[in-house]
Amino acid sequence: MPPGTTTLAADTPTLSAANTGFMLVCSALVMLMTPALAFFYGGMVRVKSTLNMLMMSFISLGIVTVLWVLYGFSVAFGDDIGSVAGWASDYAGLSGIGLNQLWDGSTIPVYVFAVFQLMFAVITPALISGALADRVKFTSWALFITLWASVVYFPVAHWVWGSGGWLHERGVIDFAGGTAVHIDAGAAALGVILVIGRRAGFGKDPMRPHSLPLVMLGAGLLWFGWFGFNAGSWLGNDDGVGAVMFVNTQVAGAAAMLAWLGYEKLRHGSFTTLGAASGAVAGLVAITPSGGAVSPLGAIAVGAVAGVLCAMAVGLKYRFGYDDSLDVVGVHLVGGVVGSLLVGLFATGGVQSHAKGLFYGGGLEQLGKQAAGVFSVLVYSLVVSAALAFLLDRTIGMRVDGDDETSGIDRAEHAETAYDFSGAGGGTAPRTTAPATASATAPRGTASGAAAAPQQTRKVDA
Repeated sequence: MPPGTTTLAADTPTLSAANTGFMLVCSALVMLMTPALAFFYGGMVRVKSTLNMLMMSFISLGIVTVLWVLYGFSVAFGDDIGSVAGWASDYAGLSGIGLNQLWDGSTIPVYVFAVFQLMFAVITPALISGALADRVKFTSWALFITLWASVVYFPVAHWVWGSGGWLHERGVIDFAGGTAVHIDAGAAALGVILVIGRRAGFGKDPMRPHSLPLVMLGAGLLWFGWFGFNAGSWLGNDDGVGAVMFVNTQVAGAAAMLAWLGYEKLRHGSFTTLGAASGAVAGLVAITPSGGAVSPLGAIAVGAVAGVLCAMAVGLKYRFGYDDSLDVVGVHLVGGVVGSLLVGLFATGGVQSHAKGLFYGGGLEQLGKQAAGVFSVLVYSLVVSAALAFLLDRTIGMRVDGDDETSGIDRAEHAETAYDFSGAGGGTAPRTTAPATASATAPRGTASGAAAAPQQTRKVDA
């Protein structure tokens, strides 16, 4: 994602109504991805954790939006300070930006660029939440988001996309967020779960998705929103680069879904809906950094590699004993690493830049740059996120108590349940006993648990 597209010295950019309108639509599409993520994650947890999972995504819309206006945009895209962060007083509070002031080198207003980037900042910490299902205090999660966005996401966004950011200046290609979003969030998820530990019953009790239709709905909406996420990251389409990215987004998502399902059939004997949804997301993650550098045939390769490797990676949590509840590490961290590194192999030099990968005669230079970006963001996010989780755990506590985790975090943290089955009856069949409402008879947080039988669980290499 360029901070601004490069223009010839003699050109003076003027506001483009077409590009501005396009970018506002793309911003709305990326905003939709956070509720879509909530549905995707919400369907994968057990009934007693559904609302908490939804809220862990939704709260990011509130917290990160306010932080972005106050100082986040300035830190990420302000004037460079030491190649690690930015600051511009006009961007703080969005108070000194002219109505028709254009983002540097582009044909869209600064306000439009700011709101587009805001939606990236919102969804990135929400991605982390899937690894922490069932066991984190909501207050602690909200405070973690505040701290994490401030000291991890905003600076890393400057490294990768900000003018003067050290990875940007080094030539690392990240079209729309493989490092700054997916590796950043995936590494953070791993850091936090290593601190807070496993769910009660992990590896012993069945923890199946309670609603696969909800998962598929979320995945479909994510795929839809991803076109704004990716194609919009060129800030317009005057030169056709955004159109290529749009095509590659669709192609990689499709290829990864097929590859995941093929691996699943060979390894476990069946094609699952959860595998289809997860495979599509893995491909979309992988093409996010690479889609502006590869051809559609390259996008097929990126998607297929990501589909297989991410399908394999989700089983590592059982082998190594870390409890990544909804496979954030296996899909987003691994998918982000795969997509970022494959730029160094499949970049054609004919789309967003002249940089070529190994398979197109570019040697190992770009692969080395990509590896530096992957490693630096992964290590920084992992270490700082673990430190933040440790700090919160030792002060206000990160986890709910054992009884609340067992009975249900929805009741404990939100005083609600996702489904009310108290009115569900047997049609015209006569009643032989007095009906009892779920809230009167069920243990705390499990009112709807027995009524919503789990349908499917992800098959993994345990």
